Amino acid sequence: MTSIRIERGDITTCRVDAIVNAANSSLLGGGGVDGAIHRAAGPELLAECETLGGCPTGQARMTGGYDLPARHVIHTVGPVWHGGGEGEAQALASCHFSSLDLARDHGLKSVAFPAISTGIYGYPMERAAAVAIGSVQRWIEANPDALDEIVFVCFGDAAEAAFNLALSS
Repeated sequence: MTSIRIERGDITTCRVDAIVNAANSSLLGGGGVDGAIHRAAGPELLAECETLGGCPTGQARMTGGYDLPARHVIHTVGPVWHGGGEGEAQALASCHFSSLDLARDHGLKSVAFPAISTGIYGYPMERAAAVAIGSVQRWIEANPDALDEIVFVCFGDAAEAAFNLALSS
């Protein structure tokens, strides 16, 4: 059975099979966690991303991890928050499902997620955590033995508290 764990830290230092990048649709780097992952992985990550042709919101693409401890990066594009009435929860859930499907389909066993869409995209942390945890729990129910571990790596007190609350609910 897959375990879910919450930890505080820097996703670029995680020793897992894949880390998930909260990317923009170009996949060519940006700010926040996206920029940090691109900087830590080195220029080869950008070169591979340039071959992918972008990624729509809610979907995911996979690349090598290059200079990261993780062997792979799963890039997913989260929704921009518009108040919650424009399908944001469904798109955010799709980010998690798509990322985990890619990991399963490539035989990976451990994945680390950031708090997707909670930075510049403005998704409220508590709502994002509830969607993320709920989506991952539903995915695990449908794929009970596919992965060993899913980690939510939280950067800061607010994220850690929100994800711990969502996991305990």
